[in-house]
Amino acid sequence: MGKCGNVDCSGLIELKKNLENLTKTDTEAICKDCSKELAARLLALVIPATPVGIYPKDSGKLGGTLRRGWTASADTTNATKQAMYENLFGSDQKVNKKDIVVMKKGNVYITIIKNPVEYAIYVEYGHRTRGGKGWIPGQHFLTISEEKLKTIAPKVLERKLNKRLKEVLGGTN
Repeated sequence: MGKCGNVDCSGLIELKKNLENLTKTDTEAICKDCSKELAARLLALVIPATPVGIYPKDSGKLGGTLRRGWTASADTTNATKQAMYENLFGSDQKVNKKDIVVMKKGNVYITIIKNPVEYAIYVEYGHRTRGGKGWIPGQHFLTISEEKLKTIAPKVLERKLNKRLKEVLGGTN
């Protein structure tokens, strides 16, 4: 069976079978996994870059609310409110890829990285001082993290896709 005229085509036949194994479901799983990977990497960049307020010990304020506010989801439901509640009261914030939700709309995979702390936008982009006479410049922690992610994203995706293709093709190049 593996002969095509005088040429041994068994390798091509095996390659064809392996490529057929890469079904639509596999493709969707790969896209979702890549989306989760990029979202996790963005969170891993932005969380440590987010500034923490420093307050006197007797003020009763706990710094780090903004840093603990980061969440990843594909919706704006109670998951965000629950994460915010946990983060306000000091839960451990670790980036866990399996907890990141990816939603597909058409041909686009969506994960929302957000910080629902009400003053996050003012720290990111800057704001006027009380009374409107001065300006506090933004710290651009999210913008900088997004730019860093854009530089590494192609290599991250290429590695993930190459790994998956090697699995599907049975280790051949």
